[in-house]
Amino acid sequence: MSQIEKDQQSSCCSNKLDNAEAPQTTNSCCSGEETKMNQDKDKNKSASPCCEKETSTTSCCSSNNESTKNTQEEGNEGNDKHNIVEYNIRGMDCPSCAVTIEKGLRKTDGIQTVQVNYGTGKMAVVAEDPSIYSTIPKQVRKLGFEAALVDSNISQETYRIEGMDCGSCAKTIENHLSKNPNVHTVRVNFSTGNMRIEHATTSKDIVKEVQKAGFDAGLESSEQNNKQAADKKMLLGSATTLSGIFLALGAIASFANLVSSLSMVLYGTAILIGGFKPARSAFYAIKSRSLDMNVLMASAAIGAAFIGEWFEGAMVVWLFALGNTLQSRSIERTRDSIRSLMNLTPSEATVKIGEQLIRKAVKEVEINDIIIVKPGEKIPLDGEILTGISSINQAPITGESLPVEKQQGDTVYAGTVNENGSLEIKVTKLVEDTTIAKIIHLVEEAQEQKAPTQAYVDRFASVYTPIVFVLALFVMVLPPLLGFGTWGDWLYKGLALLVVACPCALVISTPVAIVSAIGNAAKRGVLIKGGTFLEKAGVIQAIAFDKTGTLTEGKPKVTEVISLNDNREELIAIARTIEEYSTHPIAKAITTYAEERDILAKNGEAFQAIAGKGAQATIDGVEYFAGNPKLFKELNVTLEQIEERIHALQGTGNTMVVVGTHKKILGIFAVADTIRDITVHSIKTLKAVGMNEMVMLTGDNEETATKIANDTGIDRYFAELLPEDKVSAIKKLQHEGKRVAMVGDGINDAPALATADLGIAMGGAGTDTAMETADIVLMADNLEKLPHTIRLSRRALTIIKQNIWFSVITKLAALVLIFPGFLTLWMAVLSDTGAALVVILNSMRLLRQK
Repeated sequence: MSQIEKDQQSSCCSNKLDNAEAPQTTNSCCSGEETKMNQDKDKNKSASPCCEKETSTTSCCSSNNESTKNTQEEGNEGNDKHNIVEYNIRGMDCPSCAVTIEKGLRKTDGIQTVQVNYGTGKMAVVAEDPSIYSTIPKQVRKLGFEAALVDSNISQETYRIEGMDCGSCAKTIENHLSKNPNVHTVRVNFSTGNMRIEHATTSKDIVKEVQKAGFDAGLESSEQNNKQAADKKMLLGSATTLSGIFLALGAIASFANLVSSLSMVLYGTAILIGGFKPARSAFYAIKSRSLDMNVLMASAAIGAAFIGEWFEGAMVVWLFALGNTLQSRSIERTRDSIRSLMNLTPSEATVKIGEQLIRKAVKEVEINDIIIVKPGEKIPLDGEILTGISSINQAPITGESLPVEKQQGDTVYAGTVNENGSLEIKVTKLVEDTTIAKIIHLVEEAQEQKAPTQAYVDRFASVYTPIVFVLALFVMVLPPLLGFGTWGDWLYKGLALLVVACPCALVISTPVAIVSAIGNAAKRGVLIKGGTFLEKAGVIQAIAFDKTGTLTEGKPKVTEVISLNDNREELIAIARTIEEYSTHPIAKAITTYAEERDILAKNGEAFQAIAGKGAQATIDGVEYFAGNPKLFKELNVTLEQIEERIHALQGTGNTMVVVGTHKKILGIFAVADTIRDITVHSIKTLKAVGMNEMVMLTGDNEETATKIANDTGIDRYFAELLPEDKVSAIKKLQHEGKRVAMVGDGINDAPALATADLGIAMGGAGTDTAMETADIVLMADNLEKLPHTIRLSRRALTIIKQNIWFSVITKLAALVLIFPGFLTLWMAVLSDTGAALVVILNSMRLLRQK
């Protein structure tokens, strides 16, 4: 790591550690190497928000990890090491998360010490009573994280769940499995149909346990499970059809005035066929102490039969079954929005071994193997081109509309299409580590994170259902006891109220919309890390852009060199010597300029970065500096003889690098960066969709900043900024009452990304770090998809509001109509299942957003 990078990291980390105690906005503030290390240590790190009030959350500083480690060693000193129990912690995104867990658990009676190491994702606990250890995962879950005992026998698996009708079904499964001592953590997501579980038993046992809860499960990757799921869907569809036929026959028998018992038998048969599955699910829900829609519907159907309303009971069952069938098929299309990403990569690759070409499963291909990809074929694995030139369609990864020219030495990604020219590629990543695999993993995690709106709705539903359920019981019993009406009338109204007690449409109003929006974005090269960030993107009022590499190409070039001592080569050699150890784009531009002219660097020493101003080195005992004009003003070196020339070059968009000593100026380099073609178009589109203010943050001088702002359509800029000044600029915008997004590369702009309400990283396909560090990741290295992301987020918010209002109004209308007797039992079911179906279909519009 260069000295410049170290200084930047040190500055950032110290800023982060000063605020580590407070649960504030945090983000990556370390080098790519540190973040990669953290990723390797904790590959299962959740992308969820770190704390309730946090916004952008990601990995932080190694120094904090070391201090935590030292504290842990001190805290454990004197304890019997056999009393120390370790847990893996998931969901931590910053050191303040570790502090939150420690403080939360220290309040528990019987816990002697607790130390959480953010870097390793582990927690060490010493308790007085061994029985306390089994309660810790639940306590950690209450704090917003997941804890699992460190055990080599623990498996982490993802299952597909079949048979869930609504979010309460997911709760039934969680409640049932949580009682199993071999299950450490379990999370079921209705929207994605997935269950993530950590357990110390076999997969067969997990499937059996899920079946005991009334549902079916299978490993997500299992083809047999997919076939069984398809067969069961056909069976359920047949049951719904058969139930409908018997319902129709019963109605015909009733209208034809046939034997009354015949219609009763037909209705009863319809109830048995169509209600078997809901009744079975209701039984397991009650067993798991969960009050879900199956319990309510089964109660309504049985109650209707009990009071002699056989037609009503059969209609309730059939409408419920039909509604569930339609809902399942609709929501499956939403779930397929992500599963389709898994089919992007071919299952086999052509591997070159010596002079032979052998077809192998991609799982068997190793790193450094050579694969051959012919024109028109999909690239099976990430790799580096050894021979060949071709155009690669990268739309599946980056969403870019045009193919990208690739040649020897360039990186290619699994799932992209080789349009012309045969390529010989060296594999650089295994199938599970490819960019597309990471995209799928991150998107699946994102879809399972609850947005603030969803969390609020879930809390409301958890209170609403029991209240209405109890109210229904009172309606059934109290009025007839007090002499108001007959038992039959009030039982009927109570049963209708039971049906209305199910808030299914309300519960799925938010998650289905979020899953649809995140799936849409992923297919277009944008990773949105969760519903929280989707909602935030929808209310952003100002966007701040880093200049270099975001608005511009990030590949500046030297446009002019002015030597004041008439020794141009000497000046270039000195500049190369100073800048050679820096990775800053401007430093690279100068070293590249020297390399192209075969001008070698001198023997230098004592290289040092001067944060935000430049760098220095000692050559032949003399200290030389290369940096902006401000640096030399601070050194009290006069710029009088070149000041006019500097202003002239700055006025045409050049950045100036002055080279000199403590005493005099040797010369200047003018460096310019070209504006991206897509930048101007993207900014115009963002303004067209109603974005209030576009802001540029740059370390360049006023003249250069003014020109770039005018050329790109930027409304406002902050110039001559040091890295920490970008944070101040973001805070200034926030203090003006604006919700601010920051767009950068995800690493160098980490403090500003952390401070902003929303952090957006560009070029995620090129760096693993960018994919891990930002709230939203643009996989392409440009702003092309940013307007689509903002539009999609705003539309998602609109649809969520529509869904919630529609669900609430439908329920209120049903409640009002029950007591006058206008709402029949089957109409109550129709209003419930119909509302849920409308909400799902409305949310699915987000999948088709162009």
